[in-house]
Amino acid sequence: MQLVRQKEETRRKSRRQVRMVLAVLLASAVGSGCAGGPADTPEQGRQPAPAAGQQQEYRPGADQDLAGYAERLRRAQALRAAAAKKWGLARPPLAAPPPPAVKPKITTRKGFSAGPGLPPVFTTVPVKERVVFLTMDDGAEKDPELLRMMTELGIPYSAFLSDYLVRENYGYFERMQGRGVALHNHTLNHRYMPGLSYKQQRREICGMQDVIEQRYGKRPRLFRPPYGNYNADTLRAARSCGIEAVPLWAAEAFPDRMEWREWDRDLHPGDIILTHFRGKEDWKGTMPDMIRRVMKTVTAKGYAVARLEDYL
Repeated sequence: MQLVRQKEETRRKSRRQVRMVLAVLLASAVGSGCAGGPADTPEQGRQPAPAAGQQQEYRPGADQDLAGYAERLRRAQALRAAAAKKWGLARPPLAAPPPPAVKPKITTRKGFSAGPGLPPVFTTVPVKERVVFLTMDDGAEKDPELLRMMTELGIPYSAFLSDYLVRENYGYFERMQGRGVALHNHTLNHRYMPGLSYKQQRREICGMQDVIEQRYGKRPRLFRPPYGNYNADTLRAARSCGIEAVPLWAAEAFPDRMEWREWDRDLHPGDIILTHFRGKEDWKGTMPDMIRRVMKTVTAKGYAVARLEDYL
């Protein structure tokens, strides 16, 4: 009996030691953390399964071996560090926490309302975690390096597409969708919406809904008006086309700078970052240059990039 108790105690000690190793690996895997400043408190939570290049969440009680999971976690972090070095980042991107069990309630930002019962217009998702959301508009530049970079770094993002730009290469965005990126509506022709009639606006929005459904198999729930300009007719037309929400942005990213909507020129939990599919013809740099600028800023400020669709 005493021998049995000794064996059981040995097994318990072994499990405790493995859990301690796992805790250390978890802390190192998420970098310096999302809960405090850039070099303060380790991030709370685990990496989400949806993002490419990130490890699966560990669930206590699941049929998983702790030591094996710890080793997989260590290898995943090593790959993230190697990918960051390859793509010119001083630090790997911080890992976002798991998606919320209950999605936050989205309301229209004060001063952005166009009437009751219309899809909410917002620039920030109401969350407490230090996460932000990356979105890319239009579809002009189709850089294969962007697809590789985002996949290898495990950075989630959302695309808002205009057909007049994507139609020359629908396949590029099909590959993007295959890597877990959600494709959303940015109208057929990128027109200034308040200058159009209701009927014309509805054609721009519903027409793009049809294109995305036919080409990519899923009708979008999200819509972003070109230039961020809209009126009540825009939102009524969007609602009639099946749009549920209209995310705008709190910051905009370029290869050489960030631009800010808020007075303090800073990031806040839940902020939506806008950028575009652009290249050297329009920018002082490439799309990978732009991602380096975004991630340098986001990571230095202690934020992780999360998947927008997990919160809406």
